[in-house]
Amino acid sequence: MLASQYYLPTLREAPAEAEIPSHRLLLRGGFIRPLSAGVFSFLPLGLRSLRKIENIVREEMNAAGALEVFLPVLSPRDLWERSGRWDTFQPQPLRVQDRSERWFCLGPTHEEVITDLVAMDLESYRELPVTLYQIQTKFRDEVRARGGLIRVKEFLMKDAYSFGRSEEDLDEAYDAMYQAYVRIFERLELPTVIVRAEAGSMGGHDTREFMLLSENGEDTVFMCDSCDYASNAECAQIRPPQARSGDKLGERELVSTPEARTVEQVCEILGTTPEQLAKTLIYRADDRFFAVMVRGDRSLNEAKLSGLLKAEELRMANDEEVRELTGAEVGFAGPIGLPDEVTIIADHEIATMSDFVVGANQDDAHYVAVDVGADFQVAQFADLRSAVAGDACPVCNEGRLTQHRAIELAHVFKLGAKYSEDLGALFVDSDGTQKPAIMGCYGIGVSRCLAAIVEEHHDENGIIWPRAAAPFEVVVLLLDTKDEELRGAAEQVYRSLQEVGYDTMFDERDMSAGIKFAEADLIGYPARVVVGRKTKQEGEVEVRRRSDAEELVVPVAQAADAVQTLLGS
Repeated sequence: MLASQYYLPTLREAPAEAEIPSHRLLLRGGFIRPLSAGVFSFLPLGLRSLRKIENIVREEMNAAGALEVFLPVLSPRDLWERSGRWDTFQPQPLRVQDRSERWFCLGPTHEEVITDLVAMDLESYRELPVTLYQIQTKFRDEVRARGGLIRVKEFLMKDAYSFGRSEEDLDEAYDAMYQAYVRIFERLELPTVIVRAEAGSMGGHDTREFMLLSENGEDTVFMCDSCDYASNAECAQIRPPQARSGDKLGERELVSTPEARTVEQVCEILGTTPEQLAKTLIYRADDRFFAVMVRGDRSLNEAKLSGLLKAEELRMANDEEVRELTGAEVGFAGPIGLPDEVTIIADHEIATMSDFVVGANQDDAHYVAVDVGADFQVAQFADLRSAVAGDACPVCNEGRLTQHRAIELAHVFKLGAKYSEDLGALFVDSDGTQKPAIMGCYGIGVSRCLAAIVEEHHDENGIIWPRAAAPFEVVVLLLDTKDEELRGAAEQVYRSLQEVGYDTMFDERDMSAGIKFAEADLIGYPARVVVGRKTKQEGEVEVRRRSDAEELVVPVAQAADAVQTLLGS
């Protein structure tokens, strides 16, 4: 490809709103351009890299036995109502209405559509198992689009769905997709960490996320410093501490805490610390109420609470409900004197505390010198709080959890029969009974991978593309465009690289050498071949690898061999 005939709108500086390296470099290198917040156009360079990532994903999906389909973007409301997600999916889907006043959403994911498709034709167990996948544009109404391609409203995703007769079929499909993902990220040179995760709006279990550790990531993961335990912050577990043993030390006392509704305000009035206070949060789970206790300096993890209670609907009690149940305004709830209809559950740490502070279920009042057992009873202790760095690993006896920022690249989980039952993907098994297909779901953010590669592979001068995702593998830089001898040598090098199969850019534009060098580093070609003064004087070219600046000086005729030495065949 001739650079003079290519669309290469590079920028000297990135716009001020581009805050992270991948966003800045993809803009400056002429890979993407913004249309509106969270919506981007892919320019020729960006599309070439995107297609290379897409093809790697496709190759590994095909090798794992998945079959490619292409599903509609528009998804009718009735499908989502049948699955129960029209009003509950988060972030809320973008919705449109046609001229017949029928509602659709722009697909944020395709569980409903793929299940409905399979349900149309599925009859017998002989048609199972099968795994179908697509590479398709998805839409999500992100309130806070940021980070370039990291969090957007419109993105390219590979989503696959397996349908089987049994849990055994599901296990086999899940393992095949899991291993395919491992190979994909190895080929893209993305060192992912595989962590436990919550399924969220998708539903399901055995959820794993493939994470790239990055200071610019929006997710938080916890990893053990002693074993291989790793988890998303949403579900990071903590080894229970040893419960306190011994007699009660002090006598409970009611104290005045006027207008002290927060932990900080209570501690200031009483001269204590958050570690000596227990927060009591009132929750409604379906039609039952729970008082949930965590230490004052901790945060309740609602995902853990939801998993424990297995409620279809979980929310904090409103002000009116709190007043009715506790007799006090929000901020003064406590475990002592609650009505029988409120079940008390507590984080494991509460069992280790003594002589601590709780709300008194009276306005402007708290109890001090409170102990579990002596002053109130807990129906169940559980791991309910959000993990923090330094917590004890739940798996091994020695390790502590370390905290990291990360970018989520992929997600695999087992759906079971939820969607097949809701949407009628049923089959007649060998024993003559009708059963729902057992499903799994497997997604990769293809366009997010593009940004993740840049986050992982760049320096102060620009992008350092892994060869597998580079828009072009080699650039030939002709430094004196007016010298016919040099032009002939450059054309010879260009042809030789093309003949051995390298995607090659020939930069024969009439520009200064400094600009060409800077642009080559910015765009991030894995290798460059310089045809310039040394070629004129000694018949040699300089071949340089972008990743580590290793350079070979070889005769013109050996340029392709030198590139092969640096990049591999």
